[in-house]
Amino acid sequence: MNIIEKILAKHSNKASVKPGEIVDIFIDARIARDFGGANVVKNIVNNGLTVADASRTFFTFDCNPTGSDQKYAANQHYCRFFARENNIRVYDIDAGIGTHIAIDHGLAWPGSTLVSTDSHANILGSIGAFGQGMGDQDIAAAWAKGSLWFKVPSSVKLIFKGALSENVSAKDFALNLLNIFGANKLLGYSVEFYGDTIDKLTMDQRITIASMATEMGAIIFLFPPNKDVYDFCEEKTGRPIERIDADADAQYEEVKEIDVTGFVPMLARPGKPHDNAGVSTEMGKKIDSAFIGSCTNGRLEDLRIAAGILKGRKIAPGVVLKVVPSTDIIWMQAMEEGLIKIFKDAGAIVSNAGCAGCAAGQVGQNGPGEVTLSTGNRNFEGKQGKGFVYLASPAVVAASAVAGVITTPDSIPDVAAIFNKPLTSSFTMAPKKETRDERPLTVEGRVWVILKDDIDTDMIFHNRYLTITDIKEMGQYAFDNLKGYEDFAKKAQPNDIVITGKNFGAGSSRQQAVDCFAALGISCILAESYGAIYERNAINAAFPILTYDPKLLQSIDLQNGDRIKVDMAGGKVTNLGNGKTAEIDKFTDVQIEIYRNGGLL
Repeated sequence: MNIIEKILAKHSNKASVKPGEIVDIFIDARIARDFGGANVVKNIVNNGLTVADASRTFFTFDCNPTGSDQKYAANQHYCRFFARENNIRVYDIDAGIGTHIAIDHGLAWPGSTLVSTDSHANILGSIGAFGQGMGDQDIAAAWAKGSLWFKVPSSVKLIFKGALSENVSAKDFALNLLNIFGANKLLGYSVEFYGDTIDKLTMDQRITIASMATEMGAIIFLFPPNKDVYDFCEEKTGRPIERIDADADAQYEEVKEIDVTGFVPMLARPGKPHDNAGVSTEMGKKIDSAFIGSCTNGRLEDLRIAAGILKGRKIAPGVVLKVVPSTDIIWMQAMEEGLIKIFKDAGAIVSNAGCAGCAAGQVGQNGPGEVTLSTGNRNFEGKQGKGFVYLASPAVVAASAVAGVITTPDSIPDVAAIFNKPLTSSFTMAPKKETRDERPLTVEGRVWVILKDDIDTDMIFHNRYLTITDIKEMGQYAFDNLKGYEDFAKKAQPNDIVITGKNFGAGSSRQQAVDCFAALGISCILAESYGAIYERNAINAAFPILTYDPKLLQSIDLQNGDRIKVDMAGGKVTNLGNGKTAEIDKFTDVQIEIYRNGGLL
């Protein structure tokens, strides 16, 4: 048998297995990330299942290791509660990428099996282990049963001949393979790597190459472990590890020799990892940002290479370089070696360990039109933001960040490229408004009586929506974080009026907390008092707000749902149902001027 067959046979208690055979394999490590973890828990709970072995079950919060996204934060905490109840180990937001944690903490070892909600769990092939990314139901089944069915894949044996050029990195090695095999020529295969070139690869280099098996459609890239790998894994697991190798008469569907002497520094063009070419074809292309990290290139060796180029240099003006180590262990090692200081001195952003932009995480995303050079393994459209992402090695990314353009370490110019001011503006400027808006100073509408004090801006318009810039989209989220009024936006009607208590709009400076009411067509708000910033925001946006004495409601017998008329200039409120009128604080002269002008601007 070959390596994959030996692993699957051992873990299914069979003497041997063959390609195409379906076996039930025991899983040594069963991992759910913050991405998909909550759904794994829901699958367990909703189906009345229990965790078979908590000692082999883990959470790894690596997609958003800062809790900077409200939904991720909610999912993470939901998983923490489940973990506490079931004695499950959580590698929390301070730990790093789950697959790397599995290697660095001894959760996986040569010949072992691991499943995760990470499509790059096959990175475990770098240490001669079987790792697979799977969906929420599969992981839930593994948690509940301890084993999963799996179809034994056919295998391909690659034998690498020749010596790599000194300027060809492990990432370049992987991109050259993509150039040979594309996205699907290895589809569904387990691929074993052999040859003197492979024997000399460090574990970090093996991790980089193994992490891109998914991009070539392979089940896994398996590297027969060398002495360094065994020594590392025995240290991390604290026990001897049985050696695993393919038999001399192992069967493969194909055996292919590849000459590595022709391998060159490569990059992948935006959109597809397999749309790649030599770095020389894109030399001089201006970049906006650069990223070093991900499960492909966030190891200590990667950081050392980048630091060696950045030391004593500065990142090009206007370019942003983001560095994210793959695990906290590596982060701490980088700090002890002075690498973090080199990055900071060069002007880079260094974040805590995790997947970062590759998984829409804490840093690394780009905006529309932004050109990014990344060490990630994927550059699908929209994967790392709305811009254009090139894939390259840490050396090329670091050199390009200094140069301001795509380049190689031996071609960094003395003077960095800068962004030229365009001859014409990229922005379509609206014509200046010459006419004043003669807006009515009297409004009528149905009243919402919400007698709560200190309604803050997060209750009015939660910070999870702050990236919205189109006012038309804001109305649907008004009050959706105010308990009891989550459906306000659905029930509100044009010209409705809100009457509320003290300190309305306390909290942040977000303009959206005003604009969301304007988007719904709310005609005005009456409160006993306002947060200072909110008051200015509303007045400057020409959105009518007024203050009133708390005796108002009683004096005009006002109930929720009544129709009222508000005279903003005269300072009067009339209950149209009974004709009763009361005084309120009227608009100031400044407020009238800004209101009539249609806003401060």
